[in-house]
Amino acid sequence: MVRPPAFLTRPGGVRGPRLTVHLGAWLGIAFTICLVTGVLSHYVQHPPGWWHWPARPVQLYRITQGLHVASGLAAVPLLTAKIWSVFPKLFAWPPVRGLGHALERGAVGLLSAAAVFELVTGVLNIAYWYSLMPFGFIGAHYWTAWILAGALLLHLAAKLPVIRDARRAEPAGDGGWTRRGVLALTGTAAGAITLATAGQTVAPLRRVSLLAPRLPGVGPQGVPVNKTAAAAGIVRVDESYRLLVTGPAGRHALSLADLLALPQAEAELPIACVEGWSAGAVWSGVRVADLLRLVGAAGTGRPVTVESLQADGPYRASVLEPGPARDPLTLLALRLGGEPLHLDHGYPCRLIAPNRPGVLQTKWVARVIA
Repeated sequence: MVRPPAFLTRPGGVRGPRLTVHLGAWLGIAFTICLVTGVLSHYVQHPPGWWHWPARPVQLYRITQGLHVASGLAAVPLLTAKIWSVFPKLFAWPPVRGLGHALERGAVGLLSAAAVFELVTGVLNIAYWYSLMPFGFIGAHYWTAWILAGALLLHLAAKLPVIRDARRAEPAGDGGWTRRGVLALTGTAAGAITLATAGQTVAPLRRVSLLAPRLPGVGPQGVPVNKTAAAAGIVRVDESYRLLVTGPAGRHALSLADLLALPQAEAELPIACVEGWSAGAVWSGVRVADLLRLVGAAGTGRPVTVESLQADGPYRASVLEPGPARDPLTLLALRLGGEPLHLDHGYPCRLIAPNRPGVLQTKWVARVIA
């Protein structure tokens, strides 16, 4: 059998259990934040029967999803450094020293594969490179996250004695490099990536966020968009447009002029997208609660379905739970920043509700069913 060359198996002075433990702790924190905020986001978009997401505080989803993307991006250099710190062990000889060792290496392989998959698909998602993923991103990313969490817990349980012993040892430097130097370099890289992308949701950082796919203030009417009207198949909306509002007391077909004649309300709310960008704006239009009163659905406590003119797509319709549907900040917006909505923002009217992902803020609204 051919053994790997010595340069692959030589540990080196900087590498060692103590360095690996420190990097693993940082990576564990980043992955924990990612898992918690990612599962939360998944439940908001695909709620199980027991799940109820509140309308207040209005900025909550903006914060949690911003943390999800920021911690995921920061994990890229952390995972790279962690793999580097144990790289020689990947070529240990013999590769398997018994059944227990084989199971441990298999678990580490699963952990590494799941971690790389999560980070790669996450980066592809926030960069909108869906063509590079020949599978459904949402399901694959969500279920792999649980595999990663389980593999990480098993790995921690197996390595607890190593972690305990490593904290008592201090490796020597190698060629001028020390453990602290590697940790400082890794932390700097994680911080630089965070600063280079955080401007997509933290406006004061936009000038230094060179890697951010979206920036607040860049887009029609000063607000970014993900899906344009053309991409949704909406070429124009003519004067025959009618909003159909249906409820226990009947159905109303409202023209744009009818909507403008109803009492108008204003709300300062963010668009917060799952890709991690967000932008605050001032919206004005008709309260959904007022439309529900028109059709006798104000006090029914039933969810409300909002449908788009868009012909198809996974988010052409969304459901408002009773609480958010009747919240005074939940609008069918007709104006953005005091101007009629741009077609890319959902003209003639769109849903805007507090503490809600952007994909559920239905644009080009055609029907409200209560």
